[in-house]
Amino acid sequence: MGCGGGSAPGVHPDDRGVPAEVRLRLRVNGVPRELWLDPRVTLLDALRERLGLSGTKKGCDQGACGACTVLADGRRVLSCLMLAATCEGRDITTIEGLGQDGGLHRVQRAFIACDAFQCGFCTPGQILSAVALLAEGRAGSDDQIREFMSGNICRCGAYPNIVAAIRMAAGDLGRAPV
Repeated sequence: MGCGGGSAPGVHPDDRGVPAEVRLRLRVNGVPRELWLDPRVTLLDALRERLGLSGTKKGCDQGACGACTVLADGRRVLSCLMLAATCEGRDITTIEGLGQDGGLHRVQRAFIACDAFQCGFCTPGQILSAVALLAEGRAGSDDQIREFMSGNICRCGAYPNIVAAIRMAAGDLGRAPV
């Protein structure tokens, strides 16, 4: 499909000259990806509907619950509020790409060890937010953990176990998962 008369490379205009699709090149879970998307598509929808990565959850679709949390260049973002087109060249990590060499990430292992989930719907977003929290060095106290995890809602109320799992992953409770 060509770009048409005088359009910028990577843009497919509609019959009015308005971009109907834009090319997006990014890395998702370490794999280079190229997509043609409507410029209004959110990162959440691109991940779930175009790339089949259903681990990222669509909760409120308004940025209030944190179920859609992913990492963009190592920083947590709410993928329901981020347009996919703004992610050009970025490195996106979803729950599917968190573990390495076929194993679970230490935060995933800590969530299991501490029974830090019940229904599991919020768990991918909680885990990715916790990974970022630890990378940011914000696991100083339980209150600090609660503050920096406050954008991730657990409707089942597993908060004490989530804090314990983050403590364990940080190495503060017993033996941290390796």
